[in-house]
Amino acid sequence: MLPTTDPAPGPRPRPGPGAPAAEAVVDLDAVRHNTRYLSGLASGAETMVVVKADGYGHGAAAVARAALSAGATRLGVATLEEALALRADGVDAPLLSWLHLPDADFAAAVAAGVELSVSGRVHLAAVLAGARAAGRRVRLHLKADTGLSRNGCPPGEWPALLDDVSQGVADGTCEVVAVWSHLAAADEPGQPAVDSQAARLHAAAALARDRGFAPQLHLCNSAGLMTRPDLHLDVVRPGIAVYGLDPIARPADSPLRPAMTLRGRVALTKTVEAGEGVSYGHEWVAREPRTLALVPLGYADGVPRRLNDGGRMRVRIGGTVRPVAGRVCMDQFVVDCGRPGILPVAIGDPVELFGTGADGGPTAREWADELGTIHYEIVTGVRGRVRRTVTDGRGGVA
Repeated sequence: MLPTTDPAPGPRPRPGPGAPAAEAVVDLDAVRHNTRYLSGLASGAETMVVVKADGYGHGAAAVARAALSAGATRLGVATLEEALALRADGVDAPLLSWLHLPDADFAAAVAAGVELSVSGRVHLAAVLAGARAAGRRVRLHLKADTGLSRNGCPPGEWPALLDDVSQGVADGTCEVVAVWSHLAAADEPGQPAVDSQAARLHAAAALARDRGFAPQLHLCNSAGLMTRPDLHLDVVRPGIAVYGLDPIARPADSPLRPAMTLRGRVALTKTVEAGEGVSYGHEWVAREPRTLALVPLGYADGVPRRLNDGGRMRVRIGGTVRPVAGRVCMDQFVVDCGRPGILPVAIGDPVELFGTGADGGPTAREWADELGTIHYEIVTGVRGRVRRTVTDGRGGVA
């Protein structure tokens, strides 16, 4: 829970006329900083920056370009639609897509030069059919299930998958780029499952080499990249860390810079007397006269309703961190600004819901901790009427 702080001295900047009521500001300079840092850790491996889920809610194309300018050499997404959207936006870097149904139309992705992951024989057959329809050889990443028991080919089915891939290589329909997998517990340093998964990946790769393939290997997500340099292999795949959300360290100890700040503006101010309740259910009742500020964001915009259970939610308003009074509603919440005259607040003033954590401000990590979830869910959950503004890190709009 964030403490309440006193107002910061001096004038406070205010948004200009027409500024959005709800805004997610994405700092591309932070993305570049984080990418340079992570690429520097990568022990000579290539860096594939993951921009799935619209760049974890930050904007896939803008993040992709920033990351590529700062040392990334490849990009990764989950779906064919995400891959094709990047191509349509002019992003032409090597690009892997890995989560598909076998009845998807793969021809467009192959024609666009998208590399595809396969996890089984049925899936492979559909991808090869797409390659034949596109008239172009598809570049494959063969995914082995090394213990996450999610996407990936089980060990017992791996030899048969390799046999089918060999036939595809022989007839010129495909080529093997990589053998890969995904760690289940890299964010728990010392977890023995990490070493077990690495051993299984190497075993799968050995079988691929026995068939004459020369695959690259990739295993490490953000946490693996930051904690297991021995497993960097040929390619690392940072995701959440690129956005400045550390999978290991607390924000104050992290070398990463959060890229997203979620903010709103005050729509209304008022004073209520002692005994007045606020918001649904009157879970919060004023013990003395209080100044309140109304902020037009709610759970329809990605502010979790449970966040203020027990009065835990804090925002930065008027240069100070203040508690939210009462329940978060679909479209709005109310901030307790203290006794009248304590905190000058006016209609239009900015309200920071989460951001970099500078000067004690709220962070996505703190939201996640309060909710018993992870900061991935917080930033990817920003939605609804929130406008995304992408900046170059120096105040200008990118």
